[in-house]
Amino acid sequence: MNFDFSDDQKTIQEQAKLMLGRECPPSLVRDSLESSPPEVDALWQQMVSLGWPAMAIDEANGGLGLGYLELCVTAMELGRSLAPTPFMASVYFATELIKAAASAEQQAEWLPVLACGEAIGCAVLPDSRTGVAPLRVSGDNALSGVARGVLHGDSATFAVVAAEGASGAAFFYVDLGHSSVKRRKLASVDPSLPLAEITLDATPAEPLAGERALEDVLASVVNKAAVLLSFEQVGGCEAAIDMAKAYTEGRYAFGRQVASFQAIKHKLADMFVAKELAKSNAFYGAWAMTDGVNELPLASATAYVSAANAYYLCSKENIQAHGGMGFTWEFDCHLYYRRAQLLSTLLGGMRVWKHRLAEQILAA
Repeated sequence: MNFDFSDDQKTIQEQAKLMLGRECPPSLVRDSLESSPPEVDALWQQMVSLGWPAMAIDEANGGLGLGYLELCVTAMELGRSLAPTPFMASVYFATELIKAAASAEQQAEWLPVLACGEAIGCAVLPDSRTGVAPLRVSGDNALSGVARGVLHGDSATFAVVAAEGASGAAFFYVDLGHSSVKRRKLASVDPSLPLAEITLDATPAEPLAGERALEDVLASVVNKAAVLLSFEQVGGCEAAIDMAKAYTEGRYAFGRQVASFQAIKHKLADMFVAKELAKSNAFYGAWAMTDGVNELPLASATAYVSAANAYYLCSKENIQAHGGMGFTWEFDCHLYYRRAQLLSTLLGGMRVWKHRLAEQILAA
């Protein structure tokens, strides 16, 4: 079984790395912590012009008709560069929910505008522990309630939301530009990927009219998102290792490179081993997304838990490798530590995913 990517997919990854290395420096991520610099919009438009939001959308709906493997290699570079764009919310969640839960007519209406970047989507999912949706159907296709922690909910043009009604939970399309919608940005550990609170008050909504059950759609979308996030985490791990290696090779103490001391060498070794294990599990998840759907629940949980652990270790040890300067604002180490913390909580947290992984292992 060959888990490696093709030459064409590696070329896409290399081009993504070059573009993001040029257009998304750490200074842009740092600026995004405190404001919304115009360079972020310019970066998003470059991604759109290169067709990245359209990768996994079929050609009939305005996409490129590629697949999840191309999305995986791109995700790794987005994670490496800490890109502060709404790519994650719009592509991993909103687009995939519409593909899985909307009718053919709705897909034909909404997917083309997502593919060309005219619309940016976000998602409100049921609570990962209780399964209860935060919003309620309050009238004839009208929704009310408060959803917190919505990724890029402050800037998205629409949301795909799960809402509880008399006949159970269902997915709805909500135009966030409606006058009854209130939004505010929330404080978070990584403001470069902002979280928002969205309040709906009898807001008009359109039910997604696909044939698949909500539970089936939710499991599919969340598992795929977990694999894509694991690639972002692996990209972040590699950036943190490179940063630690470069700094300790360039610093000297007692006439020797700091990198030559055992305490530093062992840290770098631990970081590399954790990253390689996470990378292997992410590749397994990528294979399951395309060729091994029956193994996707196990593969996605394995990849996500492994990548979250590795990113935490690498971002933490990168700070330690920089010595007393590592935790200061002047150095960029905290950017990776912030992102590691945020990505490990987006899908419900490690407790939820370790529980899912244990269930899959026991059921195998």
